[in-house]
Amino acid sequence: MSRIIVITSGKGGVGKTTITANLGSAIARLGYKIALVDADFGLRNLDLLLGLEQRVVYTAIDVLEGQCPIEKALVKDKRQPNLVLLPAAQNRTKDAINPDQMKQLIEQLDKQFDYILIDSPAGIEMGFRNAIIPAKEAIIVTTPEMAAVRDADRVVGLLESEEIKKINLIVNRVRPEMIQLNQMISVEDIVDLLVIPLIGIVPDDERIIVSTNRGEPLVLEEPPSVPAMAFNNIARRLDGKEIPYLDLMAVHDNLVTRIRRRFFGN
Repeated sequence: MSRIIVITSGKGGVGKTTITANLGSAIARLGYKIALVDADFGLRNLDLLLGLEQRVVYTAIDVLEGQCPIEKALVKDKRQPNLVLLPAAQNRTKDAINPDQMKQLIEQLDKQFDYILIDSPAGIEMGFRNAIIPAKEAIIVTTPEMAAVRDADRVVGLLESEEIKKINLIVNRVRPEMIQLNQMISVEDIVDLLVIPLIGIVPDDERIIVSTNRGEPLVLEEPPSVPAMAFNNIARRLDGKEIPYLDLMAVHDNLVTRIRRRFFGN
């Protein structure tokens, strides 16, 4: 049986799809078979972030309409043989699929993979309901902004009402220098507000934007950058490993020191 995990937030623009692409790739690198499911019907983006947009032939809707078996709709990642994508239909709306149909899709994948990650659309309407209905676990993604944290808190309540008890938190786009200046909510304050276990902290880094635009998950780069290490650590924590959190403030201070030495000497 797969670990079926929905990645959600409530608020749009917090980086759910980026998290899904990189976390899925990191899990595949650990040797697990993983399926990524794009549940954002009408606004498909997960294929772009994985660099698989040219390989999409069939979608989840084609499977449900009997146009093809689910195996034909699964897009295999050439770089990572353990990873596949089930793309959403780009020319349909979110109500093109109902919760029972979403369950059917996931049931067809359940025995084939170790992990299934479902990339939930923004909001708490039908698309969100479809994404969470087959899930056994959830990862809430938020950023250190009050609007994002408030929406995340609302989603935690909705997940608990659907009997999803295992809920973890990723705080994305963290800028330690702003936290130090009290210009950004601290990770500790977010955890206190949401009262769910923290599984990862991802720094705000322009390399994430570059990798997203290239369709190359950051975790595939060598040597790994700090955000890539953060994604890899989240995957290992999901796997039950005790992994210490990166000291992002120390990383930031070391970077500033290196820049100063380069341009101004000792």
